[in-house]
Amino acid sequence: MEILDIKQPEQWNPVIVDLPGAHALQTHQWAVVKSHFGWTPYHLVWRDDPGEVVAAALVLHRRITNVLFGARLGVMYAPRGPLLDWSDSDLVSRVLHDLQNFARQQRAIFIKIDPDLPIGYGIPGEEEAEDDPTGQKVKNHLQSSGWRLSDEQIQFRNTVEVDLRQDEDDLLMRMKSKTRYNIRLAKRRNVTVRAGDMDDIDLLYQMYAHTAVRDDFLIRNEAYYQRVWRTFFSDGLAEPLIAEVVGQPVGAVVIFRFAGRAWYFYGMSLDEHREKMFNYRLQWEAMRRSKSAGCHTYDMWGAPDAFDEDDPLWGVYRFKDGFGGNVVRTLGAWDLPLRPFIFKMYSQILPRVLNWMRRRGKSDTQRRLNT
Repeated sequence: MEILDIKQPEQWNPVIVDLPGAHALQTHQWAVVKSHFGWTPYHLVWRDDPGEVVAAALVLHRRITNVLFGARLGVMYAPRGPLLDWSDSDLVSRVLHDLQNFARQQRAIFIKIDPDLPIGYGIPGEEEAEDDPTGQKVKNHLQSSGWRLSDEQIQFRNTVEVDLRQDEDDLLMRMKSKTRYNIRLAKRRNVTVRAGDMDDIDLLYQMYAHTAVRDDFLIRNEAYYQRVWRTFFSDGLAEPLIAEVVGQPVGAVVIFRFAGRAWYFYGMSLDEHREKMFNYRLQWEAMRRSKSAGCHTYDMWGAPDAFDEDDPLWGVYRFKDGFGGNVVRTLGAWDLPLRPFIFKMYSQILPRVLNWMRRRGKSDTQRRLNT
């Protein structure tokens, strides 16, 4: 395993772009963003005998200053990583072993991995559902090696993916009839979609904050999104699309693109003109533009953990399901406790801290909106 000293995106992104599972959250740009918010990024690579890179991982390290855990301890996280051929058992064992040793050297309480590795497709219990043998094998390997499914799932475990390798007519025909109807309805009702730029970042945040307060979910402060969007927009790895009705912004999406994939990371809307179905038009334009940009997959970023009406994401899933995609169930985040007693304390305290942050974050967001 090597630790690369990466200063520019052209030094890291080409290393990972062709690896299995290459993801926007493993890019140099994500490392830059997180380095401004208390994380130290490490760029790790593994090579075969001829010297070719066969695995890589952007690993984030955060020191914990709380006296309860010790000033020199920390936590480590590989967002949507590591990247490798998970069907290669020897390589899997090598990478996981090296990550464990590296985390110990850095005095981490635990290390969390979160590869974009499918363990199955379709909704469990339905006829078309099937397991992915490689993902299931890796899951069993982790369970037998001291890893545990994390109580803190940073990213969505399940998602809906649309295959963009069809022409537009075929994409539309794969959608549910109501979704096609709403896309066309939005156009008839004068909903237009334009590509945004840096000048729209304040508008995007205001709409996102409004959405968070209305729909009761936690978001970070404005500085965080300013940093994320400016970093990815400036390097051409993300694009905002803004829906308007007679020049009035009513909704937006922010689409990230890397390694032939597109992700619908952020969606936001105001309350006006919702009957004009602008969200449907936004998703369709995001797919069209991602296809034109050379992407083969559009990841709608999020589906329920449990596919029933009691899941908080059920309504969102029903919307996404109309676009003709396939449910993909991934491995999820797994933790390897390296200091079991401290890890247990950390796991007990963290939910309380997060709940406090959610309450405070919602009130702070509301206050910023009011001002």
